[in-house]
Amino acid sequence: MALAETTAAVSSNAARGGSTRRGHSSERALTPTRAFVPDPYLDPETYPADADLLTLSLGPQHPSTHGVFRAVLYLDGEVIVKAVPHVGYLYRGVEKLCEKLSYSNVTPILDKNDYVAPMCNEQAANMAFEKLLNIEVPLRAKFLRTLLAELQRVASHLLWLGTFAMDLGGALGGGTSVFMYCFRERELILDLFEELTGCRFHYNTHCIGGNRHDLPAGYPALVHKTLDLIEARLPEYLGMLEHPIFRDRTVGVGTLDAQLALELGLTGPLLRASGIDHDLRRDAPYHVYDLLDVRVVCDDCVGR
Repeated sequence: MALAETTAAVSSNAARGGSTRRGHSSERALTPTRAFVPDPYLDPETYPADADLLTLSLGPQHPSTHGVFRAVLYLDGEVIVKAVPHVGYLYRGVEKLCEKLSYSNVTPILDKNDYVAPMCNEQAANMAFEKLLNIEVPLRAKFLRTLLAELQRVASHLLWLGTFAMDLGGALGGGTSVFMYCFRERELILDLFEELTGCRFHYNTHCIGGNRHDLPAGYPALVHKTLDLIEARLPEYLGMLEHPIFRDRTVGVGTLDAQLALELGLTGPLLRASGIDHDLRRDAPYHVYDLLDVRVVCDDCVGR
C-alpha cells in the first residue's frame, strides 16, 4: 500500500516524571488521556474529545527522515498513539535501470539502495541471481561473504546507535559525543573494506558465483586487531548510555503485541522486540551461518 497505517508507543521523559511543557501540570504529563492499547486501525476522530491530541508531520524535510519518508503523527502529550507513514519520496529509477542491465551490472546500482549496509544489499541480489541460475558458491566465498556481512552489521549498528542517541536527547553525552564515538569505530570497519575492495562505501565486491576481491595478505590479522579494539571500547559506550534520558526513552519501549507485529508484517529487530525469536541467519541459514552460533536478542529498544 502507498499509505499504510501502524501504531507505536513512545515513552518520554515527561511521561516518567521529567519536565513538561509550559502550562501543563506534571500530573497531566504522567497520565495520558487513556491507557494506550496498540490499534493500527485507530481513528483519531473517535479519540476522546478532551484529549490533548496534536497532529505532527515528521518529514519529508526532517533531517531524521533524509527526505525519503514522511510520517503523520498523532500525539497525546508525548505519547504517539498513531503514526501514518507516507513512503515513496525518493525514487531513483532503480527498477528501470535493472530492467536494462545484465545481472552482473546490477550490483553497483543496488549498492546505493541502502547506503548504510551496501555489503548486505550486494549479497542479497547476487544470492537471488545464483538461485535463479542454480550456481553453487565456493566455500571460501561463503566464508568471506559471512565475514563481510557481519562487519557491515557492526558498521551499520554504529551509525544507528550514534544517530539514535542524538535523536533521543540533545544533552545525551554532551550532544554529539555518542555519535562521534560511533563514527570513530565505524571508520575502522570502513578501513577494512577499503583494504579489501579499494572503496570505503560502494564496494561492488560481490558477484555471481563468488567475490570479485580475495583477501589481501595479513587481512585476517587486521580484522582481529580491529575487532579487539572495538570490543575494548565497549565500556565507553555502556557508560555514556547509562544517561537517564537514554534509559527513560528506551527501557520497555519499542515493543508491540506479538500477534499484532505478525499482522503488520514486521521483520528483523522490530519483530524480535515483540518477543518473536526469529533470525534468518539461524532459522534459514545461508553462507556459513549454519556453522556459527547466532545469538538473537529479543527485547526492547535498549536491548537492541
